Amino acid sequence: MKYTEIIPGERLKPYIKCYYSFESDAAVEMNDTVFPGGDLEIIFNLGEGIWKSAVDDVYYTTPQVELWGKLTQPLAIKSTGKHKMLGIKFYAHSATCFLNDPLPDLNNQVNDLKDLLGPEVRDLHGRLKEEQIQARQVQLIETFLLKKLGLTQKKAYQVAMIGRIVNEMKMSDGAEELDRIAARHHISSRYLGKLFLQYTGVTPKLYYKINRFHQSLQLVAENQSSLTAIAYECGYFDQSHFIRDFKYFAGVTPSAYLPELYPVAQALASN
Repeated sequence: MKYTEIIPGERLKPYIKCYYSFESDAAVEMNDTVFPGGDLEIIFNLGEGIWKSAVDDVYYTTPQVELWGKLTQPLAIKSTGKHKMLGIKFYAHSATCFLNDPLPDLNNQVNDLKDLLGPEVRDLHGRLKEEQIQARQVQLIETFLLKKLGLTQKKAYQVAMIGRIVNEMKMSDGAEELDRIAARHHISSRYLGKLFLQYTGVTPKLYYKINRFHQSLQLVAENQSSLTAIAYECGYFDQSHFIRDFKYFAGVTPSAYLPELYPVAQALASN
């Protein structure tokens, strides 16, 4: 399968991490697991392939326009057929600018965006399937997103602030207390927690844990360091703490994880 990223236009760069295409040259049958990542995504299925995701070990066919909420636990998926997909990967804090539903309500679900946003999404999906040139497909998506943006000045300020805090958390080792981060931005830690949940769908503590897991996932995939070294590099207390968290988010231990068995998860996690 071929995975390609597309850079968003200037006006949407503060909100969109990237667009991406995901295609298979021939019909394939695949079982995979998608791991928690921190980014909400919209995926337009433009090919004939069928995707299914598991809920309580029962697989259900995903919609043609998928809205992936934040994953806080591994999600099993399977697919058949020849695939052609065009996706939108939002930053951890920015998807709320384009959606009406509270983000925490979408966690660990694959929802039908057509049901949530109505006829305008059905129209966009139809136009994307008719258009064969990828640059024009992206232009159609950007026109749709810019129309949805409509930020108030207060919301724009909050989005920018949470974005800065998210970046600070990515750079920290997790030792900094939440009240210190809040004080630096002249708000209370309670208000910070409320805003963080509103704009990212998860608490600051859970976001940090998912981000730390993602960092460790890449190091495990590279297979160049011991588990003990990875544990300390990623800020875990010790190796057993690292293994316990890794298994919670991935469903397997670090020593049992093989990137080639998770092609979708590895492609989406690597950017």
